[in-house]
Amino acid sequence: MKAVILAAGMGMRLEDTVPKPMISLEGGETILDFQIKKLTKYISVHDIFVVVGYKKELLMEKHPELAYVYNHQYTKTNTAKSLLLALQKIKEDTIWLNGDVFFDEEVLAKLTDAKNTTILVQNKKCGEEEIKYNVDGKGFVKEISKSVTGGLGEAVGINLIKEKDLPAFVEHLKAVGPQDYFEKAVENMIKKDKIKITPVEIKDLFCVEIDFPEDLEKVKDHIRSSR
Repeated sequence: MKAVILAAGMGMRLEDTVPKPMISLEGGETILDFQIKKLTKYISVHDIFVVVGYKKELLMEKHPELAYVYNHQYTKTNTAKSLLLALQKIKEDTIWLNGDVFFDEEVLAKLTDAKNTTILVQNKKCGEEEIKYNVDGKGFVKEISKSVTGGLGEAVGINLIKEKDLPAFVEHLKAVGPQDYFEKAVENMIKKDKIKITPVEIKDLFCVEIDFPEDLEKVKDHIRSSR
């Protein structure tokens, strides 16, 4: 199994001078430090790919042991094209996640034995900025985007693509627009190729995508309370 961390963006909503994965949380450890520490409980450090763009040297110098993929169009493209660059180099089952998500280690255990391509979700009331999802009559994902109406909850930004579905997913990542999120390719894969994607609820496990200062404070509080 491989892992891909999407870390090319500028993350301007936090108004920081470093890429979001390099933001310090507690004890000098960054978001990326925590992600790697948890991923390597399940995946070899040499099987982790990081897609970089903005101030890429900061990430590469901090973690030279990782494999890097450079999105030289990071100012013009979104997560779909960053993910495409990495998946074109991979042929195995792959966990992929946004570079600004902090999560309990147990969250990843929800993916390691999955039989289908899977998105991790948290059933709750969502705001406009969150990626929401809905399911069909058999419980498989049928919609996933910010604009889903009547969504069951949030897609938390940690997912698994199975090897058998990789070729189709790569083609749909190629087909979407430069500013599309990877969720657009997921939806197209469901609608056009009828690929079954399972939503797996993380329930009470902690998982937060750090978009705003209040998200950052929530994560810091969680780390302090866990020690």
